[in-house]
Amino acid sequence: MSQDLSDYRKTYDKSELLEENCPENPIELFRDWFLQANDSEMVDEANAMSISSIGLDGFPKTRVVLLKKYTHEGFIFYTNYNSEKGKAITANNKVCLSFFWAGLERQIIIKGSAEKVAENLSDGYFESRPDGSKLGAWASNQSEVVANKQVLTDNLNKLEKEFENKEIPRPEHWGGFIVKPVSIEFWQGRPNRMHDRIRYELQKDFNWKLERLAP
Repeated sequence: MSQDLSDYRKTYDKSELLEENCPENPIELFRDWFLQANDSEMVDEANAMSISSIGLDGFPKTRVVLLKKYTHEGFIFYTNYNSEKGKAITANNKVCLSFFWAGLERQIIIKGSAEKVAENLSDGYFESRPDGSKLGAWASNQSEVVANKQVLTDNLNKLEKEFENKEIPRPEHWGGFIVKPVSIEFWQGRPNRMHDRIRYELQKDFNWKLERLAP
């Protein structure tokens, strides 16, 4: 079975990205774009981002996670450290994040190094989660093969009884990663495929170098 998609066309003309409107620090531009995406009715889950890593099998893999915090230091998300993703990042911490806000015709691509956040930060975020999400972190051995869905349901039911009327602690195998960027590219769709691409690269003196890339 095959399908020819060569006639798919879309015109990009909602905005433009000019060097004179770019701040010295890319996190400031990220903040502006993120807030616009978050306020836009055309964007659902502005904090949804793809993360690509190199797996233990040598293959790259991309999946969607949720950004939970960003600072001038980097971008934080939470996961099971024993998952396929967690093991891959532990073995090779060079990763790529990508935000795509189709309604705004914008994309941000972030290359950086990931490392575990301090345990107190993971504790603080875990405590803020609903009890159901806390129990889910205990019930699921993320990425492991299971016999069927009932196994997961049984695990969750067992934990609900075990922790009934009790505080649910954070599992040691669950916590945050912070991705510290070395390169951030901002992509704004433009007519005739002449898209605006502005890349910031971190220099040895910790300043950012801004360059325009050909579309």
